[in-house]
Amino acid sequence: MSHHTTTPAVLVLEDGRTFAGTAYGAVGATVGEAVFSTGMTGYQETLTDPSYRGQVVVMTSPHVGNTGWNDEDDESSRIHVAGYVLRDPAIRPSSWRSRRSLEEELAAQGIVSIAGIDTRALTRHLRERGAMRVGIFSGEALADEATLLERVQAAPEMAGSALATQVSTTEPYVVEAKGDKRFTVAAIDLGIKTMTPKRLAERGIEVHVLPATSTFEQVMAVGPDGLFFSNGPGDPATAGDQVALLQESLRAGLPYFGICFGNQLFGRALGFGTYKLKYGHRGINQPVFDRTTNKVEVTAHNHGFAVDAPLDEVTQTPFGAAAVSHVCLNDDVVEGLELRSAAGQLLAFSVQYHPEAAAGPHDAAYLFDRFVDLLETTTATTKETQA
Repeated sequence: MSHHTTTPAVLVLEDGRTFAGTAYGAVGATVGEAVFSTGMTGYQETLTDPSYRGQVVVMTSPHVGNTGWNDEDDESSRIHVAGYVLRDPAIRPSSWRSRRSLEEELAAQGIVSIAGIDTRALTRHLRERGAMRVGIFSGEALADEATLLERVQAAPEMAGSALATQVSTTEPYVVEAKGDKRFTVAAIDLGIKTMTPKRLAERGIEVHVLPATSTFEQVMAVGPDGLFFSNGPGDPATAGDQVALLQESLRAGLPYFGICFGNQLFGRALGFGTYKLKYGHRGINQPVFDRTTNKVEVTAHNHGFAVDAPLDEVTQTPFGAAAVSHVCLNDDVVEGLELRSAAGQLLAFSVQYHPEAAAGPHDAAYLFDRFVDLLETTTATTKETQA
């Protein structure tokens, strides 16, 4: 089915700017935080990434929908974006894996979207003014601009939003290790992507995925060699329980690896603050410098908050010495943290981007190996101590 609809739709930003286009996907009304993504591929992974909960994603790439929608690339059980904005939808999908069109899937899942607007102008507006609330209205939801603007301004702000518990699993589940099992890891699901436990399992790790509300006792009950915190949506300042769990685990000497939201919570656990970025980093082409290897990697990002840690000094914490390990080359945002013992041994680390990188790039896959190395050293040391 090609996009023939001429149902009018309007996008209304909280500062009053509007864009007129046509309805795409579901017809109706939606509100959320307007953010832009610079990825030219991987829209299916983006749409199903739980970190986009509550966000209306604007695609900077003009032509979207070329590869349709398949049954293999979902990063979770459903589409999580609050709305979708694109300039020029593909007339028909062209991929041997495609099962239906992007528009059919958006409509089936009730995602109100808009097509045919000047997404470059909208992106420039968000870059200058910052991410802000937005509404998409079509069909019976259309009304006069003042009414629509009121609806947008009544929507909750992203700062202060606790969303991770909304997208977390309610029941624990296990992703079996591939081949020989070498380690057990407790993974706290704050909005985890399917690909993450897979990447750990490929390295011989049995992954116990646990709800966001898990206690230290529930973590220890799986007999973990290490702890993992996933990516996820919302403001890290709202995740006090998870920060406390992480602090308790660090005190217990559990090796830790965190991705994205897991990096922000690691920062908070170490005593740093977090803050909201003006418009965030989203897309699959962000350059990051890894200070531990002196390499630059091109990475996949999706975050609107960042850790406020000093770039060039080591901070003494109750858990060890903390330092910034990765820096974004575009704007010097903290992209990774590490914690070392007095003797310099790595105890825990995290990155702000997505090394599981479904849709690519794969420059950062080594971070999973770094976690395995950390588990190896720690279990070896523990065995020596016990012996």
